[in-house]
Amino acid sequence: MVSIDEALAIIKRGVDELLPEEELVSKLKQGRPLRIKAGFDPTAPDLHLGHTVLINKLRQFQDLGHEIIFLIGDFTGMIGDPTGKSVTRPPLTEEQVAANAVSYKEQVFKILDPAKTRVVFNSEWMSKLSAADMIKLAGQYTVARMLERDDFSKRYQAEQSIAIHEFLYPLVQGYDSVALEADVELGGTDQKFNLLMGRVLQKGHGQEPQVILTMPILEGLDGVQKMSKSLGNYIGVNDAPGEMYTKLLSMPDELLWRYFELLSFRPMDEVAEYRKAVDAGANPQDYKKILAEEIITRFHGEEAAASAHKSAGNRVALGEIPENVPTVEVSLDGQSGLPVAAVLRLAGLVKNGAAARDVLGRGAVFIDGAQLEGNREFALGDEAVIQAGKKKIARILITE
Repeated sequence: MVSIDEALAIIKRGVDELLPEEELVSKLKQGRPLRIKAGFDPTAPDLHLGHTVLINKLRQFQDLGHEIIFLIGDFTGMIGDPTGKSVTRPPLTEEQVAANAVSYKEQVFKILDPAKTRVVFNSEWMSKLSAADMIKLAGQYTVARMLERDDFSKRYQAEQSIAIHEFLYPLVQGYDSVALEADVELGGTDQKFNLLMGRVLQKGHGQEPQVILTMPILEGLDGVQKMSKSLGNYIGVNDAPGEMYTKLLSMPDELLWRYFELLSFRPMDEVAEYRKAVDAGANPQDYKKILAEEIITRFHGEEAAASAHKSAGNRVALGEIPENVPTVEVSLDGQSGLPVAAVLRLAGLVKNGAAARDVLGRGAVFIDGAQLEGNREFALGDEAVIQAGKKKIARILITE
């Protein structure tokens, strides 16, 4: 067991705000596992390292013995999160939400321990509320207070439309905390208004209000703008090991310590020693390699991390099998077999299902050096070198 001071140091690592800290200390002194909540709207199936900043913090709470509640906002996803949006966001269909939620779980369990993680969907309680219940919920906050939220305020002042249902989003997120009796809720800095809403609604329901913890938005590889797929400055969780390695070593030197703080689980004392060494003249690339190995191990395993540098930047001709191809294990996850499109996606050789269909349609998938014709099902124990286009190649091992 760690002391409260030691636990606080771990919890506060990389945090933007912890409100109120004294309430967290009081909860920790109770000596019970706290209910730590974080909500994710499954709006996109593929995560990048910017998304993992919050998930890493959940893992730190988990390692301290607390209960992690990974909330998938299938109900709120059908409203559409208005955070940071200048226009009304189109809601997702139930089918889109369900498909994205499956992909989310596959990726987050590379960080979180699935045996110690409680996965919930907010439709479990929200779909049971009647129209009268929703009106009662809406009555607990005013339009004037809603317009204090930065993005709503800007849209209102610019005479841009705000749909009534968008006001429901922070209320529903806050009500999730009531339903789960959350002790702590985590979110990005852009979620502060919604996190505070949970405190308001919990007080109104006679509960002890949750502590809120906000995590910073991670800068992308350009070192300036936030990590984003649309900006092309991202490292995807499903990127191939060699691609991850290449991207991480390409980051600006001044970004290295920020990435260590937010993406690494190494003790900060150790990171401080690395920084002293660089300040004294050591090559920062050596420490980028240390970080790259840790992150690649997390998502692809130790063997892939050890050989990632050999395949980094590799550009091979179609059908050419280079030496030292990284090995990636793909789990059947209870299924009897996997079609090649699923293997491509789960191995990180393509970004998503659409990309898998594209390379298959172009005839750009090669298995053991031979062009794939038609389809192929992979079963337990199958092993093959699979290439998707000219840039992505890996030795795939099918496991349970």
